[in-house]
Amino acid sequence: MNLGGQRNPRWARTLLIAYGFMLPLLGVKAVYTFWPILFGTYLAFTEYNLISPPRWVGLRNFEELFGVGAFGGRGPDRDFWYGLINSLKYVLVVPLIQILSIGLAMLVNRQIPLIGLFRTAYYVPVVTSFAVVGLMWGWMYNAFGPVNFILTRLHLLNPENPSSLLSNPATALLAVMFVTLWKGLGYYMVLYLAGLQSIDRSLEEAALMDGASRWQVFRHVTLPGLRPTILVCSLLSTISAIKVFDEIFVMTGGGPAGSTYTAMFFVYSAAFQNFRYGYAAAAGLVVAGVSLGLGLLNFRLTRGGQAS
Repeated sequence: MNLGGQRNPRWARTLLIAYGFMLPLLGVKAVYTFWPILFGTYLAFTEYNLISPPRWVGLRNFEELFGVGAFGGRGPDRDFWYGLINSLKYVLVVPLIQILSIGLAMLVNRQIPLIGLFRTAYYVPVVTSFAVVGLMWGWMYNAFGPVNFILTRLHLLNPENPSSLLSNPATALLAVMFVTLWKGLGYYMVLYLAGLQSIDRSLEEAALMDGASRWQVFRHVTLPGLRPTILVCSLLSTISAIKVFDEIFVMTGGGPAGSTYTAMFFVYSAAFQNFRYGYAAAAGLVVAGVSLGLGLLNFRLTRGGQAS
């Protein structure tokens, strides 16, 4: 009992010291994360244009988005739902980027000469700004750029009528999705590389000694060991796909003919072009809800195999 009584003051002091070190970061987090979330949620139920104070309108912004109530005659906001559909199309990048990142991580998870150089080279696109990436890929997608040249040689494009992939409504979204794939591979590769190096090598060696093939080792040893990393990476890439904006803003501006218009570009347009901040906040909440739903679905699908 006495020993326990002696430990209590020391435990309280340790706790105070720990929170003392955390307090500055928690303060920054509160100012730049928690407060914007709370204020943005409040704005979703108001009419606000920066000039006059926010005016409470209840569910009016959501009624306009969904086309119910007083806005039922006009139907839902077609621009928002068209952008949300394009954002959902962007989710198709997620499984592809995960598969390629795992393959790339396994490729660089080898002790060979200059492997550090290869890892760095694959990571360079991650730290390159989207302004530079947009300019570079804009040139590559040019009507007379290297991508069109290769596609023409493969007889996938008509050489007599060359056009930029970003100016064609049929190919613009796919072209931007490829840039997202190219830029994100290195980031997820590093996460999967850390996951691979945390797997006990003796398990793989034991499986090989028992006669398992490389594919069987990957399926029954490596893949289960990577499950937590797959969950994190798939969640991150799904949320990033739904809220894609930088690529669209830099490379296409939502065009051509709205073919790359996404939900977050709608939020940007409503807030900073039409100055309807309350309406933009309501649209942002809907996008956040869709992201949360896809995240939960992703979590169930990824964790589902673990329980079996």
